[in-house]
Amino acid sequence: MNITRRAAFTLALTPLGAPALAQDWPNRPVRCIVPYPPGGPTDLVGRVVAQRAQQELGQPLVVENKPGASGTIGSAEVARAAPDGQVFLVNASAHVIIPHINRNMPYDALNDFTPVTNMGMVPLVALVNPRLPVRSLRELADYAKANPGRVSYASSSIGGAQHLAGEMFKQIAGLDMVHVPYRGAGPAIQDLIAGNVHVMFDSVPAGAGAVREGLLRPLAALDARRIAVFPDLPTTAEAGFPDLVISTWYGFWAPPRTPAAITGKMQRAIAVAVRDPEVRARLATLGADPVANTPAEFDAFCRSESAKFGAIVRAANIRMD
Repeated sequence: MNITRRAAFTLALTPLGAPALAQDWPNRPVRCIVPYPPGGPTDLVGRVVAQRAQQELGQPLVVENKPGASGTIGSAEVARAAPDGQVFLVNASAHVIIPHINRNMPYDALNDFTPVTNMGMVPLVALVNPRLPVRSLRELADYAKANPGRVSYASSSIGGAQHLAGEMFKQIAGLDMVHVPYRGAGPAIQDLIAGNVHVMFDSVPAGAGAVREGLLRPLAALDARRIAVFPDLPTTAEAGFPDLVISTWYGFWAPPRTPAAITGKMQRAIAVAVRDPEVRARLATLGADPVANTPAEFDAFCRSESAKFGAIVRAANIRMD
């Protein structure tokens, strides 16, 4: 009996065919699409993890940058790809944020992808210019209340975790603060140091050097626990704002209907990678705490984060279009 290539491919994706497919997978290089330009944090985290994970898989994990439209161009390619384990998406928490601020999404971020794992979490820190007369998050809230519309906070983009952290703080504390978006964290940090803006909720690596040099003052870690880089820095709960917990994070996704045997194999390779001391050290320089949870855990996490971010976006009426 002759079997067409399409029929053979369909058979391979049936419950009987999936174990055999996973047993042979990967038998050629695997593409990992980063939907942003080279050199950014998502690209760097993805490359560090992929370089080690490929040793477990026995095939190269080839990172490809396909930027554009806030990450939706590269992500859409993965959403449309065949579920054969030959292409994966490497994206940040923006994956579940952008759909809430863009009405014209070419895919469903939660249902048009197969979750693999969360590679790492990057907690944010509340930073202020030292000339601002505040030394705690509570003092910042009091100062902003006393100066409505006169305190500005920077972010690296509209709709990013930094932006939503600022909106979350405004909503929780009942503040009138002005958002100033930049094209990247670098220019935003420089303007914060110069005093052109007052506050920024940024990742640890971006502001750590400036903090050590006394150019910026940290107020609190927007995390449930204290962070290793600044062990004396209180958490937001300790600072009186227990609900102000928000992080950037970096994940792996596969196309929809990718067999669990393949996503499980990739997740295990990534878990080995992020446990490697050298990888952990390199991730630490990027401010990332390794995670490598299971596909089911990552799916639940994505849905929880999407709900949290969506509520912030709706309350602030943030739109990109």
